[in-house]
Amino acid sequence: MQLNVSGHHIEVTESLRGYVESKIEKIERHFDLVSDVHCILTVEKLRHKAEATVNLNGDTIYADAVEEDMYAAIDDLIDKLDRRVRKHKEKLVDHHARDSQKRRFD
Repeated sequence: MQLNVSGHHIEVTESLRGYVESKIEKIERHFDLVSDVHCILTVEKLRHKAEATVNLNGDTIYADAVEEDMYAAIDDLIDKLDRRVRKHKEKLVDHHARDSQKRRFD
């Protein structure tokens, strides 16, 4: 997986980059087909915004979060991405095939 972290009106320090990397690993644990993640950290007055685009095999998932603290914004962003990636993974599973096998054996 390739991770790209950039900043808008903020310098991306090693601690911020490391924090994002450690949180992104949570998404990789749930779905191993993540190929590319592009994360943008933005500061506008008192608003700290974290947004990310995750490229899966053929699909793209986008999420953003705005908080008063950058680390809190990153946490909210990862929670949103995690929910969306798990939902995407559920859509890939064919639940109808499992139901037809149960009916066959009944």
